[in-house]
Amino acid sequence: MYYLTAEASFDGAHFLAGYEGKCSNLHGHRWRVILNIEAEELQAEGQQRGMVVDFGDVKSALKKETDYFDHTFIYEEGSLKETTVAALKDENFLMRVVPFRPTAENFSKYFFEKFTSYGFKVAEVTVYETPNNCASYRED
Repeated sequence: MYYLTAEASFDGAHFLAGYEGKCSNLHGHRWRVILNIEAEELQAEGQQRGMVVDFGDVKSALKKETDYFDHTFIYEEGSLKETTVAALKDENFLMRVVPFRPTAENFSKYFFEKFTSYGFKVAEVTVYETPNNCASYRED
C-alpha cells in the first residue's frame, strides 16, 4: 500500500456552545490539517505515471478548503442568537457557520468527506487544534 501525506493550516476562532469550561469562550487556534491518501498501486500511464496522485492536485484542494476557514469566526449553526449574528455581520466579521460543533474531532470527519468528494482515496485526516492535541478520522 502506498500513502501520500500533505498538510495545511488555517487560523480561526471558535467557541463550544453548551460546554462548561474555558472553551465556552470565544478563542482562536492555528488549526493544522493533515491529509493521508492511499493507493494499492501507482498510476501506470500518463502524466501521473508512478504517482498515487499529483501533489499539486492535493495541495490545491488543501489550500481551497483551509483558506475557506482562514481568519474567520467558525460557529455551530443555531448556537448564537440571530441578533448576535446580525451584529457581527454588520461589523463585517467573516464568519463560517458549520452544521456541527467545531471540534477537532468533527473537523477531521468534515475534511475527510470534503477530500473524498475531490476523488481522493482518503485513508485518514488528522486535525490539530493545538500543537499537542489532535483528532483523526478514518473509515475502516
